Amino acid sequence: MTSSLIQQAQDNLMNEDEALQLAELFKSLANPTRVRLIAALYAADLCVEDLAALLGMSHSAISHQLRVLRHLRLVQYTKVGRHAFYRLQDDHVRDMFQRSREHLNC
Repeated sequence: MTSSLIQQAQDNLMNEDEALQLAELFKSLANPTRVRLIAALYAADLCVEDLAALLGMSHSAISHQLRVLRHLRLVQYTKVGRHAFYRLQDDHVRDMFQRSREHLNC
């Protein structure tokens, strides 16, 4: 292998902290419920009640999964009255989700 290729690989290598954070992100997405929540929120901002009905799960189970996604900065919420409406954090999350779905079809 040429030294320039090795240098490119070295420049792209993550430090341990970055690798751990990315592994945690991928680990969280290994949960089918969380992936389904992201799919639902890809289409619309929804409250816990809507998500619970959509996925056929309890409010507490949905809230727990949303807490994990919030901790990883994949979703955020806005309070409207007594309801919290969840949405994807930003376009990076939308892009990651869309590209992953496209990858499945390759």
